[in-house]
Amino acid sequence: MTVPKANWSYPTAIKFGAGRIAELADHVKAAGITRPLLVTDRALAALPVTARALDVLEAGGLGRAVFSEVDPNPHEGNMAAGIAAFRAGGHDGVVAFGGGSGLDLAKMIALMANQRPELSVWDLEDIGDWWTRADAARIAPVVAVPTTAGTGSEVGRAGVLTNSQTHVKKIIFHPGLMPKVTICDPELTVGMPKAITAGTGMDALAHCLEAYCTDFYHPLSQGIALEGMRLVIENLPRAHAEPGDLEARAHMMSAAAMGAIAFQKGLGAIHALSHPVGALYNTHHGTTNAVVMPMVLDFNRPAIEERIARAAAYLGIAGGFDGFRARIMALRESLGIPAGLAAMGVERTQLDRLTAMALEDPTAGANPVKMTAENTRALYEACM
Repeated sequence: MTVPKANWSYPTAIKFGAGRIAELADHVKAAGITRPLLVTDRALAALPVTARALDVLEAGGLGRAVFSEVDPNPHEGNMAAGIAAFRAGGHDGVVAFGGGSGLDLAKMIALMANQRPELSVWDLEDIGDWWTRADAARIAPVVAVPTTAGTGSEVGRAGVLTNSQTHVKKIIFHPGLMPKVTICDPELTVGMPKAITAGTGMDALAHCLEAYCTDFYHPLSQGIALEGMRLVIENLPRAHAEPGDLEARAHMMSAAAMGAIAFQKGLGAIHALSHPVGALYNTHHGTTNAVVMPMVLDFNRPAIEERIARAAAYLGIAGGFDGFRARIMALRESLGIPAGLAAMGVERTQLDRLTAMALEDPTAGANPVKMTAENTRALYEACM
C-alpha cells in the first residue's frame, strides 16, 4: 500500500453554549475590531435575536451598525452594496450573523472591501492557487455567529456567491476567510421556522454524508462525518417537532459545524446537482440537497454500498444500504421535504442546462462515481 499524502486544516476557536451571545462584544474586541459591521439577511434583521446581538455590541462600545441587503442566494450586487456600507461606515471588521446566506456574504465583504480595485471576486474562485491573488493583509477580520444549524459556514474558509449574469454559483476561497472566533449559541436557533429547521438540518446531513462517501484520504474528517450523521439523524426530528428543545438544537448546531469541517474531504453529486438548481430557481439550498439525496445514493451505490453499510451499523440502522436509504426517506417525509425537483418548480426543459452546470460545479469531481453528461442527465430525470 502506498502511504497517502494530504494536507489537513481544522477550524477556528468555537465558543459553544447557550447564552454565549452575551460574549459577542468581548470576542469582537479580541479580534482587533473596533467598528464592526453586522451583516445578516433581511428577514433576520427584523427579529429579536438580531436586536439582542446589536444590543451586546452597543453596550460594549462598538456601535450597532447593520447591513441586511442579502438575498437567499447572495450575488455580487449584494456584495457591492455591502462593501459600500462597510466603507461608508469606516468599519474595520465584520460580524457574520445568520444562516448560510448572511455568513457567506459577510465573508465576501470582508474579503473584497479593501482589495486592490482591479481584483474581481471571480478571480478568487476555489480553483488551484487562485486564492493567492488576494492580499491576505487586506482581508478584514470576521467573527461568526450562526443562527441556523446547517451550512457550517461559520467554520469555513470559503463562501458561495451567485454570478447574477450567468446564474452560476461560485465557491470563493481564501484561508484568511476563516472567522477569528465563532460563537455557537443554540438559543439563537430556537425561533427558526420549521421549514428552515428541516432544510438547514438536511444540509448538515448532506455535508456529512457526502464527505463520508468521497474517496479522498482524510480519516479525521471521515470520523467527524460519521458522528455528524448520527447527531442529525437522532436530533433533527426532535428539533423539528419541538422547536424549544434546546438539547436537540445544540446537537444540531454541533452537527452543522462538523459537516463543514468534514467536507474538507470533499462533497459530490448532491451538491453538484443542488447548486445549479438554486442558482436558476432560487430554491433553498439545504432543502434541494434533501430532495436529491436518495437518488444520489442510488446513483453512487456501486461505489459506496459497503461504506454505507458500515455507517448504518454505527448508526444502529438495520438492513445495510437499503436500511440507511429507507431511514433517509422516512426522515424526509417526516420533515415535509418535497418528493422531487418538479415540486420545487424545476422544468424538464432546463435539464440539459442544469446538467452542463452540474458537471462544471467543483463538487462534481469528488463524487465516488464519475459524473458524465449522460448519467448526470439521467440522475436529474430521476430526481424530478
